[in-house]
Amino acid sequence: MAQAMRPHSTNAGSLLASDGKPHPVPDTLLAVTAVLGIIALITSIWHNLHLLSSWTGLIGILTGAYGQYVSETTRERFALILGLGASAVGFFIGMAHGGLFGGILG
Repeated sequence: MAQAMRPHSTNAGSLLASDGKPHPVPDTLLAVTAVLGIIALITSIWHNLHLLSSWTGLIGILTGAYGQYVSETTRERFALILGLGASAVGFFIGMAHGGLFGGILG
């Protein structure tokens, strides 16, 4: 029960860091992945925006994968998986609507 006697720190450092330390790189990658995932997912609704949805989805997948590699806490990984999922769905629907170079090359 030693942990019950330990005072809790009010300086959390990061909303997603459960260890109380700031993690600026994983938090930035998380924000970028989430924004790109949302853009890819929303723009995949319209088939004429396949270039935007496929490219933002691909970049979101890459930033999310690197974010998973450098993340240190479970909270960061959970939020990164949500962004990765949105990026992947937007990417795959964008690919189905015309792909990365559809209409420009070929």
